[in-house]
Amino acid sequence: MSWALVHDAALLAAPGTLSVLRSLNFRTTTISRMKLLIDFFPIILFFVAFKVWGIYTATAVAIAATVAQIAYLRFKTGKIEPMQWMSLGVIVLFGGATLLAHDDNFIKWKPTVLYWLMGGALLIGQLVFKKNLLRSVMGAQLQLPDAIWLKLNWAWTAFFAAMGGLNIWVAYNFDTDTWVNFKLFGGMGLMVVFVIAQAIYMSRYLPQDGVPNAAEAKDKQP
Repeated sequence: MSWALVHDAALLAAPGTLSVLRSLNFRTTTISRMKLLIDFFPIILFFVAFKVWGIYTATAVAIAATVAQIAYLRFKTGKIEPMQWMSLGVIVLFGGATLLAHDDNFIKWKPTVLYWLMGGALLIGQLVFKKNLLRSVMGAQLQLPDAIWLKLNWAWTAFFAAMGGLNIWVAYNFDTDTWVNFKLFGGMGLMVVFVIAQAIYMSRYLPQDGVPNAAEAKDKQP
């Protein structure tokens, strides 16, 4: 399974979170703006449509925007990642149920389902298959000690679990307008803070040019 570490700032939660980390260069702390724009394209349209026309039109817009996003990526890169297909399937399923039943509870569950699917995949990969999925994706770009990869894997598992729970708590304790605002601004803010914290933590273990990282320096001590 491919993990573009990112956030779905709102209803398209997964690919966007996973994209933030993939787009982030932990040495320079720069983000590919174009990639983030593509990843967050559906949620931006969802937010605007919600403010203008309401939740049901916004849901239809989110479905159409996600389909367009997948089509663009297919045409541009020739490759669609499994997580992106999963996100498309979930938005079509929960968005479609929202429109057919005229019940916005379905779309409110969609980010939670995606967060828990991602966290569950990290958890099962580690416990059942003894495979660190985070390292499988980022290992070619980052050189970190095994123990640090394990800590990062558990950190992201816990973060996805917490975000899924927080999303549904906001959805059922506040009105829809507050929930949408939280998904775009609150969820995005929490993701940015978490990613920055991860980057700071990892910087201690990333090798610099001619300078060993913390783990290497410890190993070289007499």
